[in-house]
Amino acid sequence: MSVTATQPTGSAANADHEAFLEVDDLRVHFPTDDGVVKSVDGITFSLEKGQTLGIVGESGSGKSVTSQAVLGLHRRTNAKMSGRIALDGQDLLTLPEAEMRHLRGNKMAMVFQDPLSALHPYYTVGSQLIEAYRVHHKSTAKKVAKSRAVDLLGRVGIPNPKRRVDQYPHEFSGGMRQRVMIAMALMNDPELLIADEPTTALDVTVQAQILDLMKDLQREFGSAIILITHDLGVVADIADDVLVMYAGRCVEQGTVDDLFYQPQHPYTVGLLGSMPRLDQVRQTRLDPIPGNPPSLINLPSGCKFNPRCPYTELVPDRLCFTEEPALAEAFPGHRSRCHIPPEERSVVFAEALSKRGDRADSIKGAADDRSRRTAETTRRDDADDRAVREPERGA
Repeated sequence: MSVTATQPTGSAANADHEAFLEVDDLRVHFPTDDGVVKSVDGITFSLEKGQTLGIVGESGSGKSVTSQAVLGLHRRTNAKMSGRIALDGQDLLTLPEAEMRHLRGNKMAMVFQDPLSALHPYYTVGSQLIEAYRVHHKSTAKKVAKSRAVDLLGRVGIPNPKRRVDQYPHEFSGGMRQRVMIAMALMNDPELLIADEPTTALDVTVQAQILDLMKDLQREFGSAIILITHDLGVVADIADDVLVMYAGRCVEQGTVDDLFYQPQHPYTVGLLGSMPRLDQVRQTRLDPIPGNPPSLINLPSGCKFNPRCPYTELVPDRLCFTEEPALAEAFPGHRSRCHIPPEERSVVFAEALSKRGDRADSIKGAADDRSRRTAETTRRDDADDRAVREPERGA
């Protein structure tokens, strides 16, 4: 990996107060025989403790590569990185590997997308949790570390943790394995938690349990959370701010309420329009975004979304095909990368969502309603589980 450190050029340079996590003009490029894959190309964002940032986008948009860059997981690859990643004032891109290992799993941790692949099948869950703790607390006795592991398993909702701590990953359900991954990430009370698709392939009841768990643990530990997902319903339920990625770039960034109520980019409008609603009966089919994401080796000129955008005729002089729009402020605290004037965007995009039966001002409410319904189901399931376990304890 080669690194080019730069001085802050975006919001990090202009802010009087530096946030807990500052990512400024981050670029991660992978040279290949076919060309340079520009997985992340100029991402800037910040995050405070106790806040949650949702990063959304299709597969291949650069979400996971961004999070892995924060953790320093590209260091042993051929990746070429530039920009600045500062965690609590420390520039992670220039930090020696030994110091990065000390931070990784300790001050910052990650919940990986596939827990069955992330957990080692040959070792018990407990031994893996103990290792995650003792690598940063070398003088701690194994008995003390195991007690910590049992405590964390119980706090993330694993029933009978004293027995389950000695079981293997294949003996846990998908939702339970995800809970184990969260427990492992929290073993050392990290100040930054990155959750990469933590609810993928889980049923909606387990999804609600995992999201409620993350919110509860954030309140307890005060951690900053980066949530990577493609599910806008998950974002509506847990995030404070949202960053929408497309083709390795940020195309829209703002608070979760602003993004749902006043989307300012055609790609975001497409994501909202393809989201199902539970509060009304649909008369038409969901409207998918046409086409496919572009190759990150051979990106289109101009706006990278132009081959799939239905609004290019609103911009004169074919500007969408010749000049890439800057990430500019649409209104205070909200940025978007689009040539359409902000005042025109709000009207056009609201009309588009309304025609699909997905009014921008009610989509978030529908997602919240889904979350409440699922939470009620979760509470009933938990009560049923306790009722089943009580006779077993008596026996």
